[in-house]
Amino acid sequence: MSAIQTVPSSTPRLSVDRLGKYYGSGPNRKDVIAELTFDVAAGEFVCIVGPSGIGKTTLLGCLAGLHQPTAGVVRLDGRPITGPPERMAVVFQEYTRSLMPWLSVERNIMLPLRGRLPRAQMRERCALALREVGLPDVARHYPWQLSGGMQQRVAIARALAYEPEVLLMDEPFASVDAQTRFDLEDLVLRIRADLGITIVLVTHDIDEAVYLADRIVVLGDRPCRALAIVEVPFGAPRDQVETRGTAEFAHLRSTVMRMIRRSVRGAQPQDHGPVVAP
Repeated sequence: MSAIQTVPSSTPRLSVDRLGKYYGSGPNRKDVIAELTFDVAAGEFVCIVGPSGIGKTTLLGCLAGLHQPTAGVVRLDGRPITGPPERMAVVFQEYTRSLMPWLSVERNIMLPLRGRLPRAQMRERCALALREVGLPDVARHYPWQLSGGMQQRVAIARALAYEPEVLLMDEPFASVDAQTRFDLEDLVLRIRADLGITIVLVTHDIDEAVYLADRIVVLGDRPCRALAIVEVPFGAPRDQVETRGTAEFAHLRSTVMRMIRRSVRGAQPQDHGPVVAP
């Protein structure tokens, strides 16, 4: 699979500008997101964290062009997103719902490519994507013949076969066991390094966000807004044992957790600017 240009330009790959989203009207109106602003550079890995029900998945839907904002705008390379962009792919949490059990792994991966590419090219992309996620020999299997972790790898392979420039992930590892989760986190870091894809990942797991991200967008309050943009200074490579065992990791984890807990309890954070580990 071809690598994507990762050199950041003056124009962010993704730009969220004063985004607002509400449902209903009048006394039944529910404001979910208000005045939310942040950018994602080309090749950057950004994690979005916040309390349950704060609007993280709604935000991801707006980024993906699945929900239309009711205020503000989301841009991809400077152009407003008005529908699902061709250069973007989404990996959802529930792999059992996103994979068709009656289709083989190969046919599942080729599904979004149908009508876009000749069959031979679709099969080539499928083989390359399966190799990228470490499953070169399962093309003829069915999802129900694979473990949960392998099924999520297939879901990731389907996104990669589309050759996106931006990969959105909604709690992609929440349904697997802890060890498999670690393996999938490292897989996504390797894919990002190999292909230069811009990744935005929504997660409830603060440790996961600190381990994976270049920056963390911490959401809170109701309606949802950004409490802070947290810089993660680790660089690459990262290691599940060594990285998570550092004092910097513990500091960042407690910093993000403290902000979220203060928001849940109704307290206002004192600093809305970038936060950097000492």
